[in-house]
Amino acid sequence: MVIAIIGESCTGKSSTAEEISKRTGGKVFTGKDYMKMAKNEPEARKQFIDLLNQNEESDDYFIFVVTETDHLSFLPPKAIRILMTADLDVIKERFTNRMKGKLPPPVASMLEKKHGMFDEIENDLHIHNAGKGMDICGLLPKI
Repeated sequence: MVIAIIGESCTGKSSTAEEISKRTGGKVFTGKDYMKMAKNEPEARKQFIDLLNQNEESDDYFIFVVTETDHLSFLPPKAIRILMTADLDVIKERFTNRMKGKLPPPVASMLEKKHGMFDEIENDLHIHNAGKGMDICGLLPKI
């Protein structure tokens, strides 16, 4: 089973992926982890997409944290798509905490530019402003 956790920075993707992995034993791939699969990007992409397709109907869990819109094209048709979103002020607050209390203007600008980049994608589950203590695993099949 392929589970894609999709969203901007600081929307809860990694925390959600970790929790699903703990409960299922699934392997988590984040961002460009697939680049480790081959010496060049085209071959690595091909191998990663093949791996996703092979796991589409498997009983094993394969969790892909999607941070870039072009990575959406990697997903097989039956992948479960979880969209994680948050209000811009929440994202900025979380990112400020991540950066030990200081959000540099270029980072704030980048967050503003990317805000909403995934809002229109098709998804199986949309979680907005997820916070600590939220348990989405009960919402997913077979977890």
